Amino acid sequence: MFDRVLSLLHRFAEAVAALFLGVIFVAFIVQIALRYLFNWPVGWTSEVSLAAWLWLVLWGAAFVLKDSDEIRMDFIAANAGPRMRRAVGAIAALGVIVLFGMSLPASYAYVSFMKVEKSSYLGIRMDVMYAIYLVFVVAVIARSLRQLVRGPAPLTDEPPSSSSSAL
Repeated sequence: MFDRVLSLLHRFAEAVAALFLGVIFVAFIVQIALRYLFNWPVGWTSEVSLAAWLWLVLWGAAFVLKDSDEIRMDFIAANAGPRMRRAVGAIAALGVIVLFGMSLPASYAYVSFMKVEKSSYLGIRMDVMYAIYLVFVVAVIARSLRQLVRGPAPLTDEPPSSSSSAL
């Protein structure tokens, strides 16, 4: 049951990321059409694209990216035994938890302060625009806590499998 709920939440996160990607694409097409077909350059399309890109990247890193998809500097752990890999993974997870945890109050203060600023074209408050960063930080801390409890993901030297065969 718990795995089913996590699977549904992951699918929802993927759908939200796809929605952001769709918004970026539509804004891009609208910008091209208005500029080159109607000779009417507008700035709001760039603002929408940038906001959706920011949310897409941080949302995706927080909720869509799997542990096995992350890029890691595992050159120390790759040549070590299982016990050393667990130790290095625990140290790395603790480092992430401490550093992101230390940055969280200042990040919250900055995002809260940004309520006095608004975007140029759409008038979106900047605290709303950058609130996704706080969500990202909390998700990274939670993921690192999970890694600390479960241990590091197993290392693999094999490339991801492909459903198509090589020609």
